Amino acid sequence: MPFTKIYIHCVWSTKNRFPFLNSIDLRQKVWHHIKENALKKEIYLDYINGYSDHCHCLISLGNNQTIQKTIQLLKGESSYWINKNQLTQEKFEWQDDYFAVSVSESIIDKVREYIKNQEEHHKRKTFQEEYDEFIIKFGFNKTAQ
Repeated sequence: MPFTKIYIHCVWSTKNRFPFLNSIDLRQKVWHHIKENALKKEIYLDYINGYSDHCHCLISLGNNQTIQKTIQLLKGESSYWINKNQLTQEKFEWQDDYFAVSVSESIIDKVREYIKNQEEHHKRKTFQEEYDEFIIKFGFNKTAQ
């Protein structure tokens, strides 16, 4: 049996960054559901949180899981669930794109703390500002996004 521990910090936004998840209560329901769904699909979701227009997840990939498939499973099912339960006034959608970067085990606690403090963090900084910082910090080419 292979043993793997590959942590990935994933971030994805709502379609057109619309603030669908506009209350703490709604966000908590959605994050809880995503965590439950991940468990059912044998996706190790270590930590989840976000804000009105995006979601942060810290996941550890299993030996047969890809980033793309894992995120697709989390986003697709949660979008379906949100719409089925009519949790938003308009049809809910996640944006197709996502951000994913590997995380060293030595800074896992720092990443958890960052994800945990999204409410406070976004009182000072918009998602667009955060996104732009990620692009620069991790050396992504904006035109390729």
